[in-house]
Amino acid sequence: MATTHVTTPTAALLEQRMPASLGRDNLLSLIESIIGPSVYVFSLWALAYFFDGSIEPPYLLLSIMVFAVTFPGQARLQSSIYTMILDITLNWIGIAGLLLVIGITTGYIREFSQQALFTWLWFAPATEIGICLALRVAAPALLRLQGPKQRAIVVGMNEQGLALAARIKNSPYSWIDLVGFVDSRSIDRLPVSPQHKLLGNLEKLVHLVQTNHVQLIYLSLPMASQPRILQVLDELKDTTVSIYFVPDMFLTDLIQGRPGSVCGTPIISVCDTPFKGASGAAKRLSDIVLSALILVLISPVLLGVALGVKLSSPGPIIFKQRRYGQNGEEILIYKFRSMTVTEDGSNIQQAQKDDQRITRLGAFIRKTSLDELPQFINVLQGRMSIVGPRPHAVAHNELYRKLIKGYMVRHKVKPGITGWAQVNGFRGETNTLDKMQSRIEFDLDYLRNWSLVLDIKIILKTIRLVFKDQQAY
Repeated sequence: MATTHVTTPTAALLEQRMPASLGRDNLLSLIESIIGPSVYVFSLWALAYFFDGSIEPPYLLLSIMVFAVTFPGQARLQSSIYTMILDITLNWIGIAGLLLVIGITTGYIREFSQQALFTWLWFAPATEIGICLALRVAAPALLRLQGPKQRAIVVGMNEQGLALAARIKNSPYSWIDLVGFVDSRSIDRLPVSPQHKLLGNLEKLVHLVQTNHVQLIYLSLPMASQPRILQVLDELKDTTVSIYFVPDMFLTDLIQGRPGSVCGTPIISVCDTPFKGASGAAKRLSDIVLSALILVLISPVLLGVALGVKLSSPGPIIFKQRRYGQNGEEILIYKFRSMTVTEDGSNIQQAQKDDQRITRLGAFIRKTSLDELPQFINVLQGRMSIVGPRPHAVAHNELYRKLIKGYMVRHKVKPGITGWAQVNGFRGETNTLDKMQSRIEFDLDYLRNWSLVLDIKIILKTIRLVFKDQQAY
């Protein structure tokens, strides 16, 4: 099937604003976002050292400016080689021209070696082109290293949907396994497409997502279908699937809504994780560094609490319980045992005030959150994050997902040791549906507005709450 590109005013706007990291949830997105900025900076440093024997402050200042202007880099894997070379060349001419004008008008250009500077003007784009060509060769192998492809369904067997499917099928860099189409129209109203399977109608969509282990949904429905789209979005809130529009959108309750592309086709995310590309790498790196440092610092406390639990009551030191992790997958989390029971079945009672199951030491370590400290090991394992929605027992998840619309969306990210809901008064028992509803609203608010600054704010508020919170028991 020939690849067709559908151009609309919205699509044209998206192509101009499209970030490199959205739509390719894999290593390639991170690499593409840093190739250009990194090449410009490191080539400048290398030439400064080669011609001047050192990297003086003017070069460092220039490198900061260049990185700030060019990060994140553009996605070019889906372009032809000719288009890629032309795009890099024109982009560099614009950047270099701006820097030269600033340097000449301010006189700052005299701070640089002319030989180093003018060599950099051709060396930097040439190096970027070479690395981009090498990435094209290495990309299929890099995709295979990241495991199986993500399974996807396209809703709407129309011109836009078929164009997207063709690009996914024909792209050598696609990380998507297209399961098929969903469309409620009768067969005689659908375009002929022997290459793509019609799985069923919209009424079966949630069932198809669950039975086919689908991670991605692409909505290719016309604006006239807005009520139907809203119904689809409403039904999908009981899954952890990522949802995208192709390519038009209307205002709705977006979770990390932003423009992007799939194999060159413009899309807009409706419900997605905030941890894409560089953001995901920054989040994971901060988790590893902080959790490793914290575990080293609190190791005497861990040994002391472990000894206290062992001597104070019979039973294991570490309590392991099944919870839902990212994408609704079951994980095991660790806590110091604080009760006489270790419940992990289909019927689990939340801890309550004056709960007779809580041991004397258990009351203290729950009050001070010392029982949560082993979860820093879960963070190192990659099962949890330091900050994120608190994980609930599997039994509680199965109950509340039926009662609270959008409950499962909180599992688009890894669960956290602390979270936005906990520092806003929803720590401890949630003995009413309203309390759990409010907790979920804060969790979804965290997904919409995540940043590293917000994570730091939550950590600092958690430390303060540990010493004065009266809600945990």
